[in-house]
Amino acid sequence: MDSRGAIKASIDMGKMISMAYLQDLTDEEMMHRPHPQCNHIKWQVGHLIVSENQMINGCVPGSIPDLPEGFAEKYTKETAAVDDADFFHSKEELMQAFEQQRNGTLAALEKLSDEDLDKPTPEPMQGYAPNWGTAFVMQDSHWLMHAGQWAVIRRQLGRSPMF
Repeated sequence: MDSRGAIKASIDMGKMISMAYLQDLTDEEMMHRPHPQCNHIKWQVGHLIVSENQMINGCVPGSIPDLPEGFAEKYTKETAAVDDADFFHSKEELMQAFEQQRNGTLAALEKLSDEDLDKPTPEPMQGYAPNWGTAFVMQDSHWLMHAGQWAVIRRQLGRSPMF
């Protein structure tokens, strides 16, 4: 397996786990906060989609489709406290946006060389993803970090453990 194959396997594993946690949640359940100061799942999923778009397009400009108009503005630090479900996209819309972005990520990854993966990321990403390879690996770890929070929410909603 080459480096791109290993990165893709990691991204795919993160997707499998994350989608398993989301598969049976309703739009209403995705608005549940495990604590008043924690973000609900709808905001988190939107944030993850926006982050993927920004990170991958930051490295490989134009490689991922544009987000729907106004999408990114709904998933900022300032909107994290919003509890109006109608403000955010539906679960179906979020999953469609996710699939478009993820397909773009994987298509971009497939075209990269090992040398590309060593290229430095733009300055704003340097603190958490110093090179393109790390930015692509973040598409697994970032989703899994949030999925850990979803495991708690699922238990609060009465769901059995999944993994």
